[in-house]
Amino acid sequence: MKFVNPKNDVAFKKIFGSEEKKEILISFLNAVLDLRDDREIEDIEILNPYQTPKIEVLKYTLLDIKARDKRGITFIVEMQVENVAAYAKRFLYYASKAYVSQIERGEDYPKLNQVIFIGILDFSGFSGEDYLTRHLILNSHTLQREIKDLEFNFIELPKFNKSEAELETVLDKWVYFLKNAADLEVIPANADTPALQSAYEIANRFGWTAEELEAYDYWGMKAQDARGSVEVARQEGWQEGHQEGRQEGWQEGHQEGHQEGAQSRSLEIARKMLAKGHDLAEISELTGLSVTELSKIGNRKLKDEIRQS
Repeated sequence: MKFVNPKNDVAFKKIFGSEEKKEILISFLNAVLDLRDDREIEDIEILNPYQTPKIEVLKYTLLDIKARDKRGITFIVEMQVENVAAYAKRFLYYASKAYVSQIERGEDYPKLNQVIFIGILDFSGFSGEDYLTRHLILNSHTLQREIKDLEFNFIELPKFNKSEAELETVLDKWVYFLKNAADLEVIPANADTPALQSAYEIANRFGWTAEELEAYDYWGMKAQDARGSVEVARQEGWQEGHQEGRQEGWQEGHQEGHQEGAQSRSLEIARKMLAKGHDLAEISELTGLSVTELSKIGNRKLKDEIRQS
């Protein structure tokens, strides 16, 4: 038995975005949000259910999962493999956009319902050692949560280091699945709920169609290309910043080099993706640069080509 990698966006959407197996997403949401007894989610409507994706669509698609329960709460679940610039701002923008899109202009604000964002990160993005963190809006004096309509939860996979024998909670078992399924050859004994069993069964690549596997492989290569571009830009930015730091003084140069290196990484990734014809919105999501900034880069590139011709 060979499992696909759940961290691949296509695999993640197929596993957790299945209309026929909604109990998978329900179990995962209840575990992440620690919902028990009468607070448990019993049923959801998946707003963008999985369909076999076409390659040309994948070039411009963000494969997240959106669902809504009977209380009107919207849940957004997204896998983020690469630590790109301004990822936290993108999550905030995305959740806020889902929040305001619930009503049309002139409608009553009370119709707005809570939006809960769950980001699964294949990198360490926040302080602390806990692999699950919850980010809320609190009163700085009383620490009371009086504005409840936006909530962010993040699972940082590198911080999860439990072995199979150490798994205690349903959440542990879900995170173990996300991090380790691609390296397993049998369904582990810890998959002791119907939802976990179903997740491993869907992840069995022998049950995938040829079109699904093609889309899976394409998205995997696309993610690898993005990681390679980021790594090259990161090395170039570090070298440039390190050299400037030696000339300007270690402390000042380290700070400036870090900032300029980060900007250099984003610009380098943008130039390469523009050269390959990637969509501006997609480049903006990956680099954190605005569409206006990317348009300026593209215009400068065109002018250089004209001068050289």
